[in-house]
Amino acid sequence: MLYNLVMKIFKYKFSKLIYTLIGIILALSAAGFAITLWQAIDFGTDTANPTFTIIRYALMFFVTVALAVILISLLVSSYYAVDGDGRTIKTSFGFIKSVYKIDDIDMISLDRATNKLTVVFKNEQFIVIVVKESWYEEFVQAILDVNPGIEYNIRSKTSADNDEKNA
Repeated sequence: MLYNLVMKIFKYKFSKLIYTLIGIILALSAAGFAITLWQAIDFGTDTANPTFTIIRYALMFFVTVALAVILISLLVSSYYAVDGDGRTIKTSFGFIKSVYKIDDIDMISLDRATNKLTVVFKNEQFIVIVVKESWYEEFVQAILDVNPGIEYNIRSKTSADNDEKNA
């Protein structure tokens, strides 16, 4: 609980297609586990080479469980966290975690034409923030609360149209 009070957490926004694919793969993983379990119970190691059969069962159990754990971790532990005390942005995509210093941020840009929120760092690297559109302002405000000197610009749909006409 204290972790959530100190940090402002914003969950990843996955598309319906991603949720569907994760659901299908989880179902296939469960089916693979069930079939392997059925084969292990029904057939056992009654083969010419029982060592190979045991290794095959162990690998199938490991792969199906590992796949399920990875997919569930993507659903549960995919977020951005703004830590005001540590002055960092933490990104988590399942087991993959990254930390960025807020002091290294040069600019935050919201492009309304493409509906993308981009954080640009002083070394010209950038990350695109994938959260609910309704959270964009709250996310930006959380960063600006830590470092108000960061430039924040909004590129509107009309300015994008005017730029294309002038080019």
